[in-house]
Amino acid sequence: MLNENHAFILDFPDLKLDIVQLNHDDPTFKADLQLYHELDYDIRQLEISGSPVDDLSMHNLKLKRVELKDLLHKQLIKHHDKAKS
Repeated sequence: MLNENHAFILDFPDLKLDIVQLNHDDPTFKADLQLYHELDYDIRQLEISGSPVDDLSMHNLKLKRVELKDLLHKQLIKHHDKAKS
């Protein structure tokens, strides 16, 4: 879908408290999350404007977003599991 909001907190609402805590306490997570949001914003702006980049460039941007989301999710799950124990 074009212009779909991939905000991290919207994709993991059950882990919202963990996201907020990590964003506050972990500078690496915070920096990665900021980068994720900037990348998602850039992708959505390109989609709104009719993707004025070639398909390969758009694909690479989306691939970076997925990889970053995976990295953030792993950090989030690790934090969540540690907090539960």
